[in-house]
Amino acid sequence: MKAHTKILVLHLKERYGFRNLTEEVQRAVDESGVKEGMVLVNPMHITASVFINDDESGLHRDFLRWLEELAPHMPGLAYDHHRTGEDNADAHLKRQIMGREVVVAITAGRLHLGTWEQIFYGEFDGQRDKRVLIKVMGM
Repeated sequence: MKAHTKILVLHLKERYGFRNLTEEVQRAVDESGVKEGMVLVNPMHITASVFINDDESGLHRDFLRWLEELAPHMPGLAYDHHRTGEDNADAHLKRQIMGREVVVAITAGRLHLGTWEQIFYGEFDGQRDKRVLIKVMGM
């Protein structure tokens, strides 16, 4: 079995946003030489997410609006987490909703995604460097 690890360092200028990682994940698969296996993709931060969905800007705006309704960013809001001196409780909650990681099958050296599926990084407390782990395993 082969294993290959790649770390991406991302820096979104905005507090919230999404970035398509599909091509970068496929590059890591190519580098690994794995033809049949799995790839794990996860952010190494508790205020970011990796998820699979459609690359459609209206949907992305809908996600951000929906997440803000569920967990508004209001530093003065009475989140218990803010008592620790932090102001990002909403980012932790948004990450929990969008998920921690994805695992994608690799078939014939290609990501085995559905027709419209793409891999995304979701940032909920940006404006600084964050890392994303890509771990490719297989034969």
